Amino acid sequence: MRSSSYCVMPARALRAAIVLALTAGATAAVPAARAETAASAQTAVPTQTAVPAQTAVPEAAAPALAAKPYMGWSSWSMQSSKYPGLNPDGDYSYLTEANVLKQADALAAKLKKYGYEYVNIDAGWWRDNTWKPRFDQHGRQQADPVRFPSGMKAVADRIHAKGLKAGIYLPVGLEKEAYGDGRVAIWNADGCTTADIVYEDLRTTNGWDSAYKLDFANPCAQKYIDSQARMFADWGYDFLKLDGVGPGSGKSGDQYDNVADVAAWQKAIAATGRPIHLELSWSLDIGRVADWKRHSQGWRIDTDVECYCNTLVSWENSVDDRWDDAPGWTRHAGPGGWNDLDSLDVGNGEMDGLTKAERQSYATLWAIAKSPLYTGDDLTRLDPYGLSLLTNREVIAVNQGATPPARPVTPSDPQQVWAARNPDGTYTVALFNLADAPAAVTAHWASLGFTGKAAVRDLWNHENLGTYRNRITEALPAHGSRLFTVTPRGSALTTTAHEAESPSNTLGGNASVADCPACSDGRKVGNLYLGGTLRFNDIVVDKAGTYLIKVAYVSGDPRSVDVFANGGGATRHKFPSTGDWGTPETVSVPVTLKAGANTITFDSGTGYAPDIDRIDVPKSS
Repeated sequence: MRSSSYCVMPARALRAAIVLALTAGATAAVPAARAETAASAQTAVPTQTAVPAQTAVPEAAAPALAAKPYMGWSSWSMQSSKYPGLNPDGDYSYLTEANVLKQADALAAKLKKYGYEYVNIDAGWWRDNTWKPRFDQHGRQQADPVRFPSGMKAVADRIHAKGLKAGIYLPVGLEKEAYGDGRVAIWNADGCTTADIVYEDLRTTNGWDSAYKLDFANPCAQKYIDSQARMFADWGYDFLKLDGVGPGSGKSGDQYDNVADVAAWQKAIAATGRPIHLELSWSLDIGRVADWKRHSQGWRIDTDVECYCNTLVSWENSVDDRWDDAPGWTRHAGPGGWNDLDSLDVGNGEMDGLTKAERQSYATLWAIAKSPLYTGDDLTRLDPYGLSLLTNREVIAVNQGATPPARPVTPSDPQQVWAARNPDGTYTVALFNLADAPAAVTAHWASLGFTGKAAVRDLWNHENLGTYRNRITEALPAHGSRLFTVTPRGSALTTTAHEAESPSNTLGGNASVADCPACSDGRKVGNLYLGGTLRFNDIVVDKAGTYLIKVAYVSGDPRSVDVFANGGGATRHKFPSTGDWGTPETVSVPVTLKAGANTITFDSGTGYAPDIDRIDVPKSS
């Protein structure tokens, strides 16, 4: 499904269809329907947790979970695609033991030496090709014997034998079909049944309403999560994708608030003694990011990247969404927890559904955003170009090393520049042309905070390009990109600061001054909407020219504003989200000024503009 993997479709229409399939025969809404639901929808099979729980033995100097973004492969892109031949026995039928192990073989042979290590089994491993589920006598998911005839422990063992790690998947909540008649006994929890772990009114939860919401006021609910975590640990899994989590996954409100579930999973995993990476999905609510960071190692920030069409992905649905959606999350990523942009499907050429330029831009953004790098491609038929994208050691180093996540240093216009300052004083700089036609893109050193010369290295092509003064400009194809390391050889840029709330400025329309503890001088100008304006007066420069003005602003979502000087022609720019309405970020915009005194105006026009904190004007153009 979206994010999912669990059950999704093209044009999002698929979601509704699959939810119907998921809930067929399991729509018990009142106690009277419970016994019938159990008889028709649940197939109880012997538990695969035959291996007794053992005391965990600490590994010597084991690396911390998610010290860097994880790398690997996931089954969802291929099992959800309509590409000819991928799912010959019906929707999602690609997911089989044989196919997973074939991809594990290819990962070990082709990508392991570059850092790829996880083999993640997505939605459907406990369901047959008609989506009918299997559970053990304790309401826990069990492998479909046709898809995974050897069982999930044996598959994990085979993956581990290749020096790789094994991942598995669950939707959040108690699946409706697992409820039975409410008398299904919870493993290792005397007296606890499925009736005890959910709300009496059987309210549903998750992105597809395919499960009943767990009621953690009853300790039996934690016991159920403990039993699932113990089962996965005994099977030997190293990774769990918990899907349909809210707030997010297209849902909000108390019924879909799964923070307690995520906390319960963290507690249960810790109790097993086995390090299991917990990844949350999908489109998580950024307003609860503190909870995601506290209880997990990664969180999907967006919808599924797959197009649910006759290719794995397409540019418009929804690879290109990430340039707008990633910036607000940037500051929340770091060792221990990462923003997940979803599968990186750039290795299969025609099956990916992208041009070469789009494939490189896709890989570039994932690398600089420090997203986990997990591909959903068929690793047995990587084309040479795709293999080169997935195995470029300099680009992988950006993603896996000490480089912080990049964010835009220009507005989110069709031509944009993203950058991050590295611990050694260099900069990682990416140029993107997101337009549908070729265009030139310029990275100005002023937007990085220095002026003069800089050495430039092209990371995709492993080439030192030489020294550039003040900027570098590249002609890029439609949806094209370049990725550089920029080493400053000049001096720090000197600027003059102008506060938005200064009494010398002129506010128009609804514009007003507001408190902002994180802003410069603790204030900002907001309410720039439907004609609201902020005019900075008396902006004095020594000589005429185009100046790169750094704008500190606050915007909980991407918003556009007209910027112009001295009453001249306005240029409309879209400022990327800062993630909330209290945290400022900066972008640089070019403004043409005359020698002497100038005005610079921010005009919301007919829409809603970001709040403005301050501007910094270079002392020379």
